[in-house]
Amino acid sequence: MFAVVRTGGKQYRVAAGDKIAVEKLAGEAGETITLGDVLLAGDGGEVKDAKGVVVSAEIIAQAKSEKVIVFKKRRRHNYRRKNGHRQQLTLLRIVAVGAEAKKAAPKKEAAAPKADVVEDTAAEAPAKKAPAKKAAAPKAAE
Repeated sequence: MFAVVRTGGKQYRVAAGDKIAVEKLAGEAGETITLGDVLLAGDGGEVKDAKGVVVSAEIIAQAKSEKVIVFKKRRRHNYRRKNGHRQQLTLLRIVAVGAEAKKAAPKKEAAAPKADVVEDTAAEAPAKKAPAKKAAAPKAAE
């Protein structure tokens, strides 16, 4: 199964076992994260519904990309500026691509007392009064 995920303003086609380098994500090496912004999912040549599909990935390392040289020059003005930049990256190993695990529904017994409390507090709360209307000031006779 494969998925197209969006992270860091870019889109990546991933499958289980793939390694990708993305814009820096929070986390330490060895942690598992989920990429929830799935745009497309499929299996072989068949496209599936992307709702509920979650991609889980393991952080391999936090690294820097290759250096990008920024060189500015204005000819005949003796103006040259050289700068460099290394973008922060996160290396990911895709662990699994699949449906999200459904969360267990809370017990009905636990939900019932909360509803009673809400009703009691609503009955005890004083009703709000409508704001008073200002009376028009009488005009002075001239």
